[in-house]
Amino acid sequence: MVGVVPAAGHSRRLGLLPCSKELFPVGFVTDAEKGAARPKVVAEYLLDQLRLAGVRKAFLILRGGKWDIPAYLGDGRHLGIELAYIVIPGSSGPPDSVDRAYHFIKDEIVVFGFPDILLEPAGVFPPLLEKLDEGDCEAVLGLFPASHDCRAMDMVEYDSSGRVRAIILKPETTDLEFAWACAVWTPAFTKFLHEFMGSEEMKRQAGLGGGRQIDAQGDIPVGAVIRSAVGHGIPIRCVPFAQGSYLDIGTPDDLVRASRANR
Repeated sequence: MVGVVPAAGHSRRLGLLPCSKELFPVGFVTDAEKGAARPKVVAEYLLDQLRLAGVRKAFLILRGGKWDIPAYLGDGRHLGIELAYIVIPGSSGPPDSVDRAYHFIKDEIVVFGFPDILLEPAGVFPPLLEKLDEGDCEAVLGLFPASHDCRAMDMVEYDSSGRVRAIILKPETTDLEFAWACAVWTPAFTKFLHEFMGSEEMKRQAGLGGGRQIDAQGDIPVGAVIRSAVGHGIPIRCVPFAQGSYLDIGTPDDLVRASRANR
């Protein structure tokens, strides 16, 4: 079981920052060694979630130039999780970043999250892993009540048994209530993602203005892979957190909200 964290983006939505957005301080934590308060950076919230799920090793996929991330997080020992870094020259989006780690993760259960999304409650991954362990699906999505702007998230339609029926990528409007924000999956899904990245479907997707008809930044979203998997009959289930929440600090407004909520 390994954590996989894509961190190869450019943070264009936030404008000029003094550091990678994954290292933006949001709140404080007591340093275990010194016993004094220190800033807690955004990526630590996801690493905490991974650690609480029993993940002991995680791969962070970085774009060249984001050297401040390994310089700050180091080997992760002080965070209770071993960190390794895969450095790439660039990426067409998070699934491309994940695929660069293919040969390191292809035989593992993957625990996946975004380093710029804060999730509540603590411990969101164990219920997903329990559902995956039931053996009747290849991936499990963590669902959260959609924010005020559904155009920023991939909405999920699912049935009463928790089986995902459809993924709607960043719709203009929707009657759906839940968006996905984290996931766990099997080696079979990792293989599907790998094959998707080299497929004609992916080439068509990239041809849509570099994905700009889906994402304003032109990134191909992980939701496109999940949507394709559902269309190919790959069983995917979900766990809704009806009282949960997510906060994407990749936008200025939500970065302000996160900073105020974690003072």
